[in-house]
Amino acid sequence: MVIGRPQRPAVRTPSTLRVLCGIALLWMLAIASAWGETPQDSAQRRSAIVLSLDGIVGPATADYLIRGLAAAHEQNAAAVILRIDTPGGLDTSMRDIIRAILASPVPVISYVSPNGARAASAGTYILYASHVAAMAPATNLGAATPVALGGGFPKPPEKEPGSADKSADKSADKPGDKPSAEQAEGKPRAAAPKDASESKAINDAVAYIRSLAALRGRNADWAEDAVRSAASLSAREAHAQNVIDLIADDIPDLLEQADGRTVRVGNSQIELQTKGLQVQHKEPDWRTRVLNVITNPNLALMLLMVGVYGLIFEFMNPGALYPGVVGAICLLVGLYALSALPLTYAGLALVLLGVTLMVAEIFTPSIGILGIGGAISFVLGSLLLVDTESPAYEVSLPLVAGVAVASLGMTLLIARLALRSRRAPIVSGAEALIGQRIKVLSWNGEQGHVAASGERWRAVGPAGLAPGDTVVIAAVQGVTLHVRADTPLLPPEPARRG
Repeated sequence: MVIGRPQRPAVRTPSTLRVLCGIALLWMLAIASAWGETPQDSAQRRSAIVLSLDGIVGPATADYLIRGLAAAHEQNAAAVILRIDTPGGLDTSMRDIIRAILASPVPVISYVSPNGARAASAGTYILYASHVAAMAPATNLGAATPVALGGGFPKPPEKEPGSADKSADKSADKPGDKPSAEQAEGKPRAAAPKDASESKAINDAVAYIRSLAALRGRNADWAEDAVRSAASLSAREAHAQNVIDLIADDIPDLLEQADGRTVRVGNSQIELQTKGLQVQHKEPDWRTRVLNVITNPNLALMLLMVGVYGLIFEFMNPGALYPGVVGAICLLVGLYALSALPLTYAGLALVLLGVTLMVAEIFTPSIGILGIGGAISFVLGSLLLVDTESPAYEVSLPLVAGVAVASLGMTLLIARLALRSRRAPIVSGAEALIGQRIKVLSWNGEQGHVAASGERWRAVGPAGLAPGDTVVIAAVQGVTLHVRADTPLLPPEPARRG
């Protein structure tokens, strides 16, 4: 029986105790520093994210700004500075951006800069929706009147030269009438809506911008003027009329002036701590740039047509691969681009109907009827496709005309080829065998075998044929040929005189 030596308990060495004491001390210091941190110290450690709104407001811009606000919240940013320089854009994209700003837990400071920039049309609405509105010197905002589809509202009927609105003149010339408030202040008189559609669009826009002004405590009357009369203001005039909050020379000056202001974020009031914030610029990434390019409705239509014709060529020539691959990619990208734009269902339906008719013309030639109908449907659908208030997103008429002419040209070419093939002699199939002169290979009674088109066929015909004789195919029944003897018609012998 072997008795092992008793094990001694582990003895902690002085070095191990020192390490443990050091770790405990560092942990206690970290807790003490966290308890003693002031809100000012926490704000100084955070940053201000700068997003840029340059050019037309569209789906790409909305996607970039919405993702930028979400990223600022994830980074626990103290504020978002939205630098604006835009002439306006799509109403749907503008409202998406405003919804993101109103729902953002991070305060948004909109800043119209650099010098010479503008926040026109949609930019004015975005400025009103922001927690803090600021402008750089030599900038302007306003001109927020909605623009109808096609670049303008329908024009009123032209009057004959020399005629005028007598009732308006009389009302303006009546003695004792007091000038309106707009005339007294030197403001332009708002033009009366020309139809119900224009009236609905303007009233909707007025109600929307007035609600934003009431939310942020800004000048709602001038906002209504900007919609009804397309009024505009410079930076100093906007600040004097309580349209904006600040005039700042640059971003550091903006952060300095915004520090200490109280803004409403969600349902609570918070005090901005923006002094000394680290500024981080978040530029548009590749996704935004690609989306900005393909959401052009003209390019989207071109991609759609290239995709359709690529698939057509692939179906007509199976195995070519390149037309099918390129066509499928272009078709998917074009459909994605169209899905990002505000489309009208009628326009989209007409475009799809036009493409379907043009494709049907290729596979089932109708002497141009389907092709012409498809081209007309495509042109009408393209003109009504994008429901936009911005001329920058209108479909180009030369592009639509070019696609229509190309489609008509292809339709006429197909119709001509169809007529030519219908008139051409038959060169294949059973019908092509009828009338051919062939040789007899073997014959027994009224049946045998013949050689036709390089193949051995079973044949039936008159008795008395021999191998090597020439016969003519009279009919084809399944795999059997009906032949007759190839005997030239001899002239009748003259009658003999007795």
